[in-house]
Amino acid sequence: MASNKRIAKNTLTLYFRQILILFVSLFTIRIVLDKLGVEDYGIYNVVAGVVALFSFLSGAMASATQRFFSFALGKNDFKSLRETFTVNIFIYAAIALIALLLLETIGLWFVHNRLEVPPERLEAVKVIYHFSVLSFIATIFTSPFLAIIIAHEDMKLYAYVSIFESIMKLVIVYLLSYLAFDKLKLYSFLVMSVSIMIASIYVIICTRRYSECQFKKLYWNKKLLSEIINFTGWTLFGRVTTVMRIQAITILLNQVFNPIVVAARAIAINITSKVNIFSNNFNVGLYPPIVKSYANDNKKEMFDLIFNGSKITFFLMWVFALPFFLEMENILNLWLKNPPQQAVLFTRLALIEVLIDSISLPLTTAARAPGRMKGYELRLGSIQIAIFLSCWIFLKLDFPAYTVFWIAIVGNILMFLFRLIIVRGLIDLPVRSFLIEVFLPVIKVAFASAILSFCIHIILPENIFTLIFSIGLSIILSLISMYYLGLNSVWRAKSKNFVLQKIKKNRG
Repeated sequence: MASNKRIAKNTLTLYFRQILILFVSLFTIRIVLDKLGVEDYGIYNVVAGVVALFSFLSGAMASATQRFFSFALGKNDFKSLRETFTVNIFIYAAIALIALLLLETIGLWFVHNRLEVPPERLEAVKVIYHFSVLSFIATIFTSPFLAIIIAHEDMKLYAYVSIFESIMKLVIVYLLSYLAFDKLKLYSFLVMSVSIMIASIYVIICTRRYSECQFKKLYWNKKLLSEIINFTGWTLFGRVTTVMRIQAITILLNQVFNPIVVAARAIAINITSKVNIFSNNFNVGLYPPIVKSYANDNKKEMFDLIFNGSKITFFLMWVFALPFFLEMENILNLWLKNPPQQAVLFTRLALIEVLIDSISLPLTTAARAPGRMKGYELRLGSIQIAIFLSCWIFLKLDFPAYTVFWIAIVGNILMFLFRLIIVRGLIDLPVRSFLIEVFLPVIKVAFASAILSFCIHIILPENIFTLIFSIGLSIILSLISMYYLGLNSVWRAKSKNFVLQKIKKNRG
């Protein structure tokens, strides 16, 4: 019961945090696009995409770090907690060094010789590339400290720092408007400065707040190092394929089409990533209790977390994805004034892609709990490689740019099915119960709310007032469908009591 209350409290904190961050992010994207221009915005995203190709290094370790910290906390093993911190700091330092060497050699060669950019912007491309590398190195050093905060389920702290980061991005937008420098160079420098600032904040907070985060004494454990590297090895493969699927496809589009197409994809990825963070943040709060319940051999609690987590993950995203999908053209025109061609279609397809993926996020967490990653990452990674290769083949055959999104949608469906089968083998997940308790309610909610919202959308005239009305109504219809079709009687009662308690508390 205490665990459920803590998860609900963490979810509420992260949800309101993300609503604020979503609106700030959408506003900053509009201003940045306006100040940089479509071409420079596309150039920045493709250059940053080259750097992001190396994010698999820190991304793989982030999963391992969270898993081992949460496992140690679940066992109440504080000696192991200190050893985990020491070992992880050593590994992250090595990752930062490797990333820096690769990015300033192979990555720099690729930027100079393979990227398609206008000749007059080559100097700016070199500058923003180096700034992007430094931003990435700062992000690497942020990861272990962020993992500690999440393992301790200290979500308020995580939310406050994230909100501060969003405020600093607003400051960047303000400075872009008033400083008379090359906007592309200035933007990349300011983004790098914020990354370094946020990394410093996380380091200072964690070293003062958590006893295991200290550098005075090292708690080395060679066996733990071996376990983390083994876990990370296969997770690394999974991260490489994920990056290949997302960033390499962006670079592939740059090779085949012009920067405006890349800008349209960047807008689609930006919007869906911001909407998707609602479900991702919920899973950030869900990760520690799932791993801890596995560590305590409490399968009933673990399955409850997975089942309810999968439904709620989808619902948290659907409530915003539906109105975005229906009103995408009007929203982009209002938001960006002159959005790049194909941005509307790209964003709608990208929303479908991440919606399919959202329902299986708790399954991904559950797969990591036992620490046996080989079978999981090998199968899922192979599908992601197949997605990239399919995109490459279809684009070589002169298929349109939006084909890459349809391929990704089919790939996500396959990965969802494979996750179910693999997790069943790892933790004895009852697949039939999952389909009945999760998949069917999700389908009911999606169809009921989408059909009603679409019917109302097509009969309304197009103006700003009906846009606001349509968005509000689709959100209300989604919430009603979730309450009556998505939740069982027990969770309806819990939800009702939770809302009534909040209202009573606010009145008091």
